[in-house]
Amino acid sequence: MSYAVNKGPADVLTPDNSVVLLIDHQVGLANWVRDQSPVEFKNAVLGLAGTAKTLDIPTILTTSRDFGPNGQLLPELREMFPEVPVIRRTGTINAYRWPEFRAALEATGRKKAIIAGVSSTTCLQFPALDMIADGYGVYAAIDASGSESQMARQAAIATLSTRGVQIRTWFSLAAELIADWRRDEALGWPLASGPVRDHEIAWGHLLQTSMDYAMGRMTPPVGFVEGDESATPQPHVEAPA
Repeated sequence: MSYAVNKGPADVLTPDNSVVLLIDHQVGLANWVRDQSPVEFKNAVLGLAGTAKTLDIPTILTTSRDFGPNGQLLPELREMFPEVPVIRRTGTINAYRWPEFRAALEATGRKKAIIAGVSSTTCLQFPALDMIADGYGVYAAIDASGSESQMARQAAIATLSTRGVQIRTWFSLAAELIADWRRDEALGWPLASGPVRDHEIAWGHLLQTSMDYAMGRMTPPVGFVEGDESATPQPHVEAPA
């Protein structure tokens, strides 16, 4: 029996059938995140956003009352998506119930939505439940969705998972979207060496070590002899540029 390469029965995410919704990732609201460290939270948000950018997935940005304490959109997101208009909601908490947001989503024609929002119990949960009711496949990037406490995070997971929302991490989503690092090196390598290396830090160190081996940079100093403790290595001299 033969099997098609990387084909299976599950209906999976691809760059061609998905849309990424980044809801209320604002400077002020980021200070409310207490379920993870600021570094972990920002890495997850930028890892997910960078994946969408690298794989050319439609991305929708929205803020909630960004003229008050909630603050402006994270500057890294504004810099990453300079061509994407920010949908500025002035009071409605549930982004899906804001007409401009809903119109932008429907204009993509995509029915698989990857959502991240601050906080998980409101900005993520409210639109996710509405979208499930409207027939969307919803994938919640829980680590890119900050919560005000661990209890709040667990409450959001419990609510969403029982209503059909898939609870995922940003790297799990990135891996499903690329599916096979070999399938298209024009996409696979930029994803691995860009967002994944930069924001999945431990894996980035492994990739750097692998590249050092591949580029011949993992060599012992001149004069080193394996097992000979009396050998004196020579001073390292940089090769001329």
